[in-house]
Amino acid sequence: MLTILLVLALLFFIAHVALLFTSFGKTAYNKRRYAWSHYTLWICGIIVYVAAVLNARGDDTLGIFNTPLKQLLILVVVAVLSLVAHTIVRKLVLPKYKAGIK
Repeated sequence: MLTILLVLALLFFIAHVALLFTSFGKTAYNKRRYAWSHYTLWICGIIVYVAAVLNARGDDTLGIFNTPLKQLLILVVVAVLSLVAHTIVRKLVLPKYKAGIK
């Protein structure tokens, strides 16, 4: 089960990166694709969180995510990464991108 969840998380992360890079075409910025890049990142984080919760039940784990607080930090990190990426795109990428399109 853990392997399936981690492979699924990896696929969602790959989808996130692909959607993010393809959000910016030569002639326009695709808001819907950009939004879906965020959604796939959040889904990836949720899957990793679930994998950590399910795997932290016994002595066979590495002990990295063995407390609810450490498990919750996965979601916090995903939210912070999403916020930072969104801020970078809004403040740095889009102004230069829109200036180059005109």
